[in-house]
Amino acid sequence: MFHQVAHGQRIVIKIGSSLLVDHETGLIRREWLTSLLNEIIFYWQQGKEMIIVSSGAIALGRRHLQLGDRAALTLPQKQAAAAVGQIKLAHAYQEALYAQGITVAQVLLTLDDSQNAERFANAKNTLKTLLELQAIPVINENDTVATAEIRFGDNDRLAACVAHMIEADTLVLLSDIDGFYTANPQVDQTAVLIREVRELTPEMMAMAGDSATEYGSGGMITKLAAAKMAMESGCRMVIAAGKHMSPLRRIDTSEDNTWFIPGRAF
Repeated sequence: MFHQVAHGQRIVIKIGSSLLVDHETGLIRREWLTSLLNEIIFYWQQGKEMIIVSSGAIALGRRHLQLGDRAALTLPQKQAAAAVGQIKLAHAYQEALYAQGITVAQVLLTLDDSQNAERFANAKNTLKTLLELQAIPVINENDTVATAEIRFGDNDRLAACVAHMIEADTLVLLSDIDGFYTANPQVDQTAVLIREVRELTPEMMAMAGDSATEYGSGGMITKLAAAKMAMESGCRMVIAAGKHMSPLRRIDTSEDNTWFIPGRAF
């Protein structure tokens, strides 16, 4: 079966730092972001409920504050960078979507919001109310208060948690790789793209290797963990190359991606 993002009704789109922020300049890739948001607007105008999970706050803030590489930052420096960068991030989405008459809502979550029953219910109700009011939530982890012990750690996991929280039917992880391969295609020329997964096995998890596969904090192992969470929630998920202009259209017209299909749906 040929799967498409367009088949979804409540869709979560996760955008990683490596796609959103230019590695050389530390600035938002405006042309690319505009192409993606135009697609999101198109779906929204068709009556679909759209949710964005966006990384990028620390990447934007650390350049503005003239801090070093992310890996070398202390926790307080990361939190300071997030505080500065989150304003820049929110403004970019507000500027682009408000011009099209779309209300944007910023939602910052912590791991505790998913583990504490009362806070989970409050976050769920807020997000569902925003969708009922035809707003587009832009979600990120609240890095200014999260510590190593109480944080998601990567937005793949956060996006899957959000998809579960709001009972989404489709989760899109835009990556710097086409999908899930039998091995790392950057080092193994025999690696084969797996286009559809209906059951995550221990062997598949082993194929993912370590997490150091991209510019952001995640990697293939975190994406498979997100897939597991999504599938258990009855939500299908796709890993697809996000570096191209209009990446959602590319998913809908190409089979060069990986869909994870649950055995049940909401």
